[in-house]
Amino acid sequence: MKLATALSERADLQRRISELSVRLNNNAKVQEGEKPAEDPKELLKELDECINRLENLIARINKTNNETVSEGVTITDLIAHRDCLKERIRIMRDFLNSSSERIQRYSKTEIKILSTISVADLRKQVDAYAKELREIDERIQGLNWTTELI
Repeated sequence: MKLATALSERADLQRRISELSVRLNNNAKVQEGEKPAEDPKELLKELDECINRLENLIARINKTNNETVSEGVTITDLIAHRDCLKERIRIMRDFLNSSSERIQRYSKTEIKILSTISVADLRKQVDAYAKELREIDERIQGLNWTTELI
């Protein structure tokens, strides 16, 4: 099985577990003399199977990510770098939005508000980070489709 297939299955299992949680809660109580729409025991059994499968899959994915090296870097390291780049870009874009907001002055006597940074220079830096993020993401995706799950 390819790593990408395992990642897709993991996402499906996580969705399924979430759905089972909702279904369990919907069938937790009934009026006296009534029966639940679904048997909670069967739902619990299915939940247990899904969680066990998910645990096994996550362990195998993590092991694969830790042991697969591309150009001297593991997939785990690439994922960490990608996630930190995403956070950096998000924070910098929020800062840019704050820095570039226009403050309307109604008269020349009002206090003038100025940006604390060069918005254009910072936008160029954010664009460079965004390009790096795209390249890393493509590299990770490529590895996911070519790497066999351990």
